Amino acid sequence: MPRYRFAIQGGSLADPVALRQEVQTIEALGYDEFYTSDHIGRPGSDARSGGMFVVEPFSPLIVAAEATEGLRLGPLVLNAELYNPGLLARHVATVDRLTGGRLILGLGTGYAIAEHDSIGMPIRPPGPRVTRFGEMLHILRGLLDDGALTFEGEHESIDMDDLGIEPQQDRVTFLIGGHGRRVVRLAGQFADIFQFTGLTHGEDGSPRAGGFAMADLVERSRLLRDAAGDRNGEIERSALVQVTGIGGDAPTSEQLVERLKLDPEVIAETPFVLCGSVEQIVDKIERLHEQLGITHYVVRDPEGFAPIMEAIQ
Repeated sequence: MPRYRFAIQGGSLADPVALRQEVQTIEALGYDEFYTSDHIGRPGSDARSGGMFVVEPFSPLIVAAEATEGLRLGPLVLNAELYNPGLLARHVATVDRLTGGRLILGLGTGYAIAEHDSIGMPIRPPGPRVTRFGEMLHILRGLLDDGALTFEGEHESIDMDDLGIEPQQDRVTFLIGGHGRRVVRLAGQFADIFQFTGLTHGEDGSPRAGGFAMADLVERSRLLRDAAGDRNGEIERSALVQVTGIGGDAPTSEQLVERLKLDPEVIAETPFVLCGSVEQIVDKIERLHEQLGITHYVVRDPEGFAPIMEAIQ
């Protein structure tokens, strides 16, 4: 039987007192990990009430680490377009030491054009953005593993003899999330955890449920396996769940269709919606393991989802 692992994204990230209490509850409930996110002034979020989308992604992790014993922590996922790879490597190594070697580095290409416009930082077109993402992954892996790297790429270069600080872990875990074919291939090369996301993005960067269909996910799974080669067995498969609900708290099929603008058959199959009775959700998780190899789920309702963990472990 596979060992399923579960994680929580979000919480009162701008309130240290509330955050400490929340992560202690998350750990007590049996979750393995806790994640922040990386957005700038996302509409509809409110830092004063703990909105998860507006705070700097690393600082809450240090607070969470101090309040817990073994909970692993990370950003889910960093927008790589916002960071210089050398400076990010230094930051990651520092935060890993300050969190007791519990950091998971979630990485993605970025997509929100409006957020970049709001701070006057252009975002590259999709093709160059993914090329640069691959260069960043190469640089980060080299600096975090060896502390030194010389590299000259199309978008990034580095000539560093000594990063100056080492992570506490021997190897910082890379979680790579995305749906595009080139990103999946990069995950095959660099990821320790690959996260199926389901969300695709329009030309303006706006997200939509364009990757929820099982046929798309099976194809991405094949691409990952082929790209990983001998590394395939080392890559954990993950899903970032967009909607959860158990029993009486579960939205109806009609409500899900209206909300997601998807066919009922897609909703019934996709890993990004886990709604129904405990038995139905457990059956779906086990089916998804057979189809896609997923053993790692990130959700956003710690107490509401806890019965699923209790039933499946």
